[in-house]
Amino acid sequence: MVDLKGQYEGIKDQVNTSFQEVIENAAFINGPEVQQFQKDLEDYLQVKNVIPCGNGTDALQIAMMGLGLKPGDEVITADFTFAATVEVIALLQLTPVLVDVEPDSFNIDPEAIKKAITPKTKAIVPVHLFGQVANMDVIMEIAEEHNLFVIEDNAQAIGGNYHSKNGKTEKTGAIGHIGATSFFPSKNLGCYGDGGAIFTNDDKLAHTIRGIVNHGMYERYHHDVVGVNSRLDSLQAAVLRAKLPKLDLYNETRKKAANLYNDAFKDEAHIETPYRIGDCDTHVYHQYTLKIKNGKRDALAKHLQEKGIPFGIYYPIPLHKQKAYADSRYNEADFPVTNQLVQEVLSLPMHTELDDEQIEYITGTIKEFLNA
Repeated sequence: MVDLKGQYEGIKDQVNTSFQEVIENAAFINGPEVQQFQKDLEDYLQVKNVIPCGNGTDALQIAMMGLGLKPGDEVITADFTFAATVEVIALLQLTPVLVDVEPDSFNIDPEAIKKAITPKTKAIVPVHLFGQVANMDVIMEIAEEHNLFVIEDNAQAIGGNYHSKNGKTEKTGAIGHIGATSFFPSKNLGCYGDGGAIFTNDDKLAHTIRGIVNHGMYERYHHDVVGVNSRLDSLQAAVLRAKLPKLDLYNETRKKAANLYNDAFKDEAHIETPYRIGDCDTHVYHQYTLKIKNGKRDALAKHLQEKGIPFGIYYPIPLHKQKAYADSRYNEADFPVTNQLVQEVLSLPMHTELDDEQIEYITGTIKEFLNA
């Protein structure tokens, strides 16, 4: 599904040199590499504050802690996504409110958000799923109308652009009140271990978060807020510094691969290719996810496995059906799209090292099976 070794070949010299410098300087935590990466990412995202942390799940949790959300506060998010998004809501004893997604973008449905708002609602967490930006214009309008925070889960869409209806173009993660991302190795911008970051243009909020990530300390042994231990280490920052200048190229390479997939599948009755807007700079293809129609998904998955072609099913069980997050408040009639998607989605290999021959073999194998 990914080829990190192949990608490493293009940045090997810089990464190896930086690793050696970190080891020789022994500045393993919050060293110069971390500080410089923070500045580089602020410049790239055009956001005032980037706060690196230990991983993407921590980034979401710390964002909610920084906003001062309290036990019992309701947080609305998508039913069709990875569990980390709802996991941190539950860990903080907030109340997760899961809603359905749009059938084309797979992202949270703004109309479902509107229906789910109560006097206890305090925040919305849109997830830019698979690399496609959510409908942030409408989400921000809803938030403003109801005085809610917007926390962008940007783990799958870093580098994506959003073109708002007022003509402004912004990077994903820098649109809401706060953004959170993961640098897990397979992400579009990934390190060689765990890592994450939080983004905000609110200086006061950023100050609070800088304390939270470091045991609540602004001065050593002075704990001003309740915090956690979540810091990006210097070796991971060195990898990210090497990759960040190439992120736009990496994303463009993914888009080219997606276009080849799209062209190969354009006349296939059993396949619906990923939704995108315009020239697709709002989609960075963290995953290339098809909808396999007419009940053929599972048989195709078995065939791909037999042929040695990697694939993923993200996600096979909706969050509202997971044992940890089951709740009597949820009505199956409220999740028609999610319940359909889990029967149809299938993701194909998508990374910066895909070549035409590989894509031709993958698509040819799929078409031959579906048309047999």
